[in-house]
Amino acid sequence: MSGQPAIGASGARAGIVDHLRSPGALLLITGTLIGLNFPLGKLAGDAGVSPLTWAALISTSATSVLLPILLTTRTLVLPCVRIIRYAGISALISFVTPNLLLFTVIPHTGAGYAGLMFALSPVFTLLFASLLGMKVPGRLGRIGVAFGLAGACLVSVTRGVDPESPGSEWLLTALAIPVALAAGNVYRTLDWPKGVSPNVLAFWGHAFSSVVFLAALLLTRGTLPVEEILPAAGAAAAQALVAGLTFPAFFQLQRKGGPVLLSQIGYVAAAVGLLAATLFLGERYSVATWAGAAVIAVGIAITIASQRADHRPSQSQAQPATPSGDGRGSQ
Repeated sequence: MSGQPAIGASGARAGIVDHLRSPGALLLITGTLIGLNFPLGKLAGDAGVSPLTWAALISTSATSVLLPILLTTRTLVLPCVRIIRYAGISALISFVTPNLLLFTVIPHTGAGYAGLMFALSPVFTLLFASLLGMKVPGRLGRIGVAFGLAGACLVSVTRGVDPESPGSEWLLTALAIPVALAAGNVYRTLDWPKGVSPNVLAFWGHAFSSVVFLAALLLTRGTLPVEEILPAAGAAAAQALVAGLTFPAFFQLQRKGGPVLLSQIGYVAAAVGLLAATLFLGERYSVATWAGAAVIAVGIAITIASQRADHRPSQSQAQPATPSGDGRGSQ
């Protein structure tokens, strides 16, 4: 009889772990972590850290956190040609381009607005996935995407008519962020290498990104400007931790949920970024902007409900969301 409480506690812990690994939980965790990038990037920009330097910090931090994990668990795989191709293309589309765009526009648009551009990535992802004949959400899932889009449009319109709004060229530049994110979401699912774990792909993707960023810094600066980060040391430490936590969850969500569900981290990130920018950076937004954020929150809730409904019938029916050997499990 004395062993029963221990068994019950162990079962409870296992249940919590399983819940945290579910697509819905991974959606909230990953989106929240990505949402913290926006205020941290704003703090870095205010301290004079260049977008290129800050983007390099994110990728090198993710690589530095993942490497000891892979070595300790003996799961590090040397890259074959397939992994090198995957890491290179996904890094350029998913990490290098969006991060450079993001940290370039934040000083001009504000952290909250730049974060809301992530809320448009589900729409572009759904469009690209549909054009390529991949599996897309059911009716409830599409309603969730529509609510998120409506909220993002409301926020964008209210931000654009604000007397203190940024120039139209920066608003248009920000729109390139969700397009790049959507392209990356679809590519990573289609070309997922057979039998390779999410952590390995996250490591090599950010290792490639790190090389690109560091090479660009050496070419443009002639040195690695470590001293540039010192005025934002606290934000840099927080950013390094966030980056290390984000991408293992990010790739797990990609594998379990497919590109369209993954893209909806943009809704969570947008809401978290807007809230964090208001609470910690003193950014102010109109009532209409907050109404748009509320509509986005409704879209998030509908998306999670849709995901749970899709996975409720049986594990075998949920399996197609996971990329198979040829990387096309989302089709």
